[in-house]
Amino acid sequence: MRHRLMVLRSILHSCTAIVILLSLSGCKPVVRLPGPAVTTPRLQADHFVTEDGAVLPVRRWLPPALPPRAVIVALHGFNDYSRAFESLGGFLRRHGIACYAYDQRGFGLAPGRGLWAGVETYARDLERFVGQVRERHRGVPVYVLGESMGSAVAIVAITSEHPPLADGLILSAPAVWSRETMPWYQRWLLALGSHALPGLRLTGEGLNILPSDNLEVLRNLGRDPNVIKATRIDAIYGLANLMDAAQERVASLRTPTLVLYGMRDQVVPRKPIRVMLGKLPPGTRFAYYEQGYHLLLRDLQAAKPWRDIATWILDPSSPLPSGAERHLAGRGPTAGSREVGHGT
Repeated sequence: MRHRLMVLRSILHSCTAIVILLSLSGCKPVVRLPGPAVTTPRLQADHFVTEDGAVLPVRRWLPPALPPRAVIVALHGFNDYSRAFESLGGFLRRHGIACYAYDQRGFGLAPGRGLWAGVETYARDLERFVGQVRERHRGVPVYVLGESMGSAVAIVAITSEHPPLADGLILSAPAVWSRETMPWYQRWLLALGSHALPGLRLTGEGLNILPSDNLEVLRNLGRDPNVIKATRIDAIYGLANLMDAAQERVASLRTPTLVLYGMRDQVVPRKPIRVMLGKLPPGTRFAYYEQGYHLLLRDLQAAKPWRDIATWILDPSSPLPSGAERHLAGRGPTAGSREVGHGT
């Protein structure tokens, strides 16, 4: 017992010293907010110019026959960039669906690499970009697809006071791991690290997390210089703020929504997904892939969610071809679905 008390006292002393260091350091997370409006947002051939003059690289996959049957605006995940949708974009264009993706601020070749730009900044950029895509493809339905962090940005944007005019929303492995679903020690360490050592970079090595079963994709991500490998703690802190906002606002979604999630996702735990599913409005459709990992759209079985996305957009009343659809408990039956409750 005496030994335990000594250990506890040592821990408390260490924590006290850290708190004192934190209070003396005067550090705080860095947020690279946009500058004042200096121009009109415009979509060019290979980039998007924002109101404050930031140039965000753009990739697009257009079907051979125009106009397209529908358009998707795709938002990449944390530390990734627009190239994430290369395979999906090629698939969609063969089905008459155009796909646009841009590097969000701080990622890929966008300005401020490695720095967080603020939750509302990402949401506002999406709203402006969707507006430009609608101008380019008048009369064509426009959908927003988010992967991981991109899903959180989409949720926040669509539930904001000035939402993008989207006809539907696709959330792939949505990053909704808010602080309310994190263990206390993770919340504490995140707050401490982001204020005491905001510029410290973490690589995630040694965590033994497998984001996909597609090893070739993982090797390419490791070799790609535009994918961020070492992340600032304050950027992770910003991501946590975004996930908090997404989890809080998801109950306000009124846009038709398709949620995709893999049983083998080792990045976003099941608990926050269950919490999110419990808040979504009636009519939301949910596909749960038993062999799916976090990078569902790049897994070895990525063609399954690709086909589900195309089917949901082009024929929204049809069952999803993968058979992965689950009925959200208490929401009424969905064609071809099985019920999913708290056991997901």
